[in-house]
Amino acid sequence: MRDTEVRSRTTRDTEGLSRTTRDAAPLLGLLAGAVGALGWQSTAWWPTAFLGVIALGWLVMYRHGGQERLRRAAWIGWCYGLGQGLVALGWVHVIGWYVVPPLLAAMACWQALVGVGLAATARLVRHPLARAVLGACTWVLAEFGASRVPFGGFGWLRLAYTQVDSPLAGWLPAIGVAGLGLVVALVGHLLLAAAMSAGRSRAAALVAILVLALGAPLANRIPAGELADEQPVDVGVVQGNVNGSAGPDAMGYARSVTDNHVSQTVTLMARARAGLDPMPDFILWPENSTDVDPTVDRETAQLIDRATEVAELPILVGAVMRGPGEGERQTSALWRTVDSQIISRYDKRNLVPFGEWIPLRDQLLPILPVLQQVGAQSVPGTGPGVLEGELADGRSVTVGDVICFELAWDSTVHDTVTHGAQLLVVQSNNGTYTGTGQPRQQFAITRARAMELRREIVVATTNSLSGLVLPDGTVQRRTQEGTAAAFTVTVPLRHGLTPAVRIGPVLELVASFAAMAVLVLSGLQSLRRRAQRAG
Repeated sequence: MRDTEVRSRTTRDTEGLSRTTRDAAPLLGLLAGAVGALGWQSTAWWPTAFLGVIALGWLVMYRHGGQERLRRAAWIGWCYGLGQGLVALGWVHVIGWYVVPPLLAAMACWQALVGVGLAATARLVRHPLARAVLGACTWVLAEFGASRVPFGGFGWLRLAYTQVDSPLAGWLPAIGVAGLGLVVALVGHLLLAAAMSAGRSRAAALVAILVLALGAPLANRIPAGELADEQPVDVGVVQGNVNGSAGPDAMGYARSVTDNHVSQTVTLMARARAGLDPMPDFILWPENSTDVDPTVDRETAQLIDRATEVAELPILVGAVMRGPGEGERQTSALWRTVDSQIISRYDKRNLVPFGEWIPLRDQLLPILPVLQQVGAQSVPGTGPGVLEGELADGRSVTVGDVICFELAWDSTVHDTVTHGAQLLVVQSNNGTYTGTGQPRQQFAITRARAMELRREIVVATTNSLSGLVLPDGTVQRRTQEGTAAAFTVTVPLRHGLTPAVRIGPVLELVASFAAMAVLVLSGLQSLRRRAQRAG
């Protein structure tokens, strides 16, 4: 009798809590997204990423016994995404207030998909472990979509990027960024399953978490890429700084930025000739170190020539080039030799919508004239980020180059090593985002890529954060934000691929297809029920 009363009281309490949380679910979703977003830089509290996954999972999958309506689940998920964006992507306001609402609203739609996927999983699957696996696949599907849609995507907030300082980062060289995202979501859902189940299901969930935790240090034993026979390369890194504060006008007068990089090149060579730093084999300038096409503008070409004459070394220049069509431009990396010849060029492939190009330009410009600030329409490149360079001593080197936001796209990063890059560099212009979380988020992504590929990565930015990241993600050198800097780092040449380059994309596709299958089956189930009610 007493047991019956206890169960009855527990049921009433649960129903009361359910009614309360039902009314507050969107707000709770918003708060959960904000907490989960603390896993990204600048806070980098990586455990909160799991809290976000757990909270959204509970709100959608368990709160109503797995019977949450799909439309309401989408609304809760969208609120989660909005909270996440407000915290982790708040830095976009420096471009202009008008960018924030549409960007955050659009990005939150992918968390709405997570909400729908989790609700669909809860309807179809009862076993806690199966729910956890398929729930984690839903997060992968959302990241897969966000990296591609709309307008080429913007996969900046991926779960793996929260984990560069966590023990789970050891999985990166084995299964890549996409695979680690699956692991993060899976651990979160397994913790939720352990909390919401009992007996064998709880024990199985805890064992699965233990296996994932212990597997990370084993995966982390994957060695760095094999050393090439050639001797290491000394890379001179120049951070020229920009004349301005955060915002769309941060780069100031374009030629003054180039002049700043010439000045820091002089400093770099003075340090090398004084014996304070190694003598560079080539010099790395950042993205947008010249915003004027040096093949067209004589004054810009003369500035770069001045740096080349002082250094007597080739320079990998980040430039904005005219063309290929009228009123178009490309963000490019140019390997410029000592005699001012461009012998290799890479054009940035992944462009930021409304930052570097305007989708539906002819339709939007008349009604949104503020978009004219974007300038000429950028055109994406088509080839891999690989440049064949010639060093000062006559040696040849194959450099893999990733330009700024391209770090977020798996295929672009992987193409550098699959096409034979021996040395990896990142050229970036973060001048617009000085003092925000964006430069730190990007540097964390760089660290994730170094661990994933097991390669050193040399970073040059206009004013933050330049440096050197080692294959295990250790930061050997990093500059201060909003400063000028010049230094030389010694980097070995490597070849070979980690398992992540092959396994990661496959794992992402398998998980995404599994999540899509759940959505399709749930949709068919709903249609069948409607048909039965109508009959």
